[in-house]
Amino acid sequence: MTRRRAHKLLVYLFLASFLANGCASKWGLQSESSQRPPQWFDHSGTERIRHIETVKGFKEVGESVGNRFKYLFFGRSTGNTLIRPVALATSRDGRFAIADMGCPCVHLYIPAEQKYRRIDGTNTEDLRSPVGVAFDDDLKLYITDSVLGAIQVFDKNGEPLFSIKKAGVTVLQRPTGLAYSSENKILYVVDTLAHDVYAFNPKGDLLFSFGERGIKDGQFNFPTHIAVSSGTVYIVDAMNFRIQALDSRGKFLASFGRHGDGSGDFAMPKGISVDRDGIFYIVDSLFDNVQLFNLSGDLLLTLGSRGSASGEFWLPSGIFLDENDKLYVCDTYNQRIQIFQIIRKNLR
Repeated sequence: MTRRRAHKLLVYLFLASFLANGCASKWGLQSESSQRPPQWFDHSGTERIRHIETVKGFKEVGESVGNRFKYLFFGRSTGNTLIRPVALATSRDGRFAIADMGCPCVHLYIPAEQKYRRIDGTNTEDLRSPVGVAFDDDLKLYITDSVLGAIQVFDKNGEPLFSIKKAGVTVLQRPTGLAYSSENKILYVVDTLAHDVYAFNPKGDLLFSFGERGIKDGQFNFPTHIAVSSGTVYIVDAMNFRIQALDSRGKFLASFGRHGDGSGDFAMPKGISVDRDGIFYIVDSLFDNVQLFNLSGDLLLTLGSRGSASGEFWLPSGIFLDENDKLYVCDTYNQRIQIFQIIRKNLR
């Protein structure tokens, strides 16, 4: 090797190392704020919900030295666009994760640090169908993959820790919805094909399970999504077209819902969230909306309709309500996340 070639190689290796390690990029949202935000009102004319933002992906921001080098050699990055977002969760420090079946991947974003990471799987197994995400108190990220039959677990930086493929001696068939209970330190995971719910500790050890196929109280018919609030577990019992409420150990408490095509009915119920007042926010993909209920099953308000404008949906799926009363809806086939502000008043 000539001295000139050796010198070029050293320069190249220096630049590559600098770009990879010496200049962490800053990231922001590819988003749009509503100029005239749509609003939703209750029967008394009081505002209850307001659209505030639409997120379509993530982009590098800023003009750091490292970014200038990257723009010079590789062109400006356009970021990572959402393709088919189906689930979202936020953590206690404001970070959020989006399960995107179109990649397939999970987008991990930490707004406070302007950090973004695309998670494609572990060192040995790529994601194939990520359909659920949840954070625990230590900011570990849990991802269900319905095709792999696994729950992949990552640390707060997005590094793989371990995978869960069994519940005791039982092999997971199609894990889908999941939710973490801070009160009980339990991760609840729905297995749609098993018509069952499994409860794990944060280490991945099975604690107990509940459910079986059927139409009776405490039985399920292809359950899909789950939410936990104040120790109570709420299951979207999809093909029974109802919501079931159970205690932390799986004992039946109540249910509501029916199949139909009218207001307050379910056609294809999917994502579910519950606020501190006991109001349910339930996505129906076929209705292209979010319906709000109380535990008695009374319809309180309907959010959205079919379309692509702000506050409209096309086959939405996952939903999440954070501690600041921001409601995130996975507007799946519009390839975006829509964010709404809940106006905190008693809807009951």
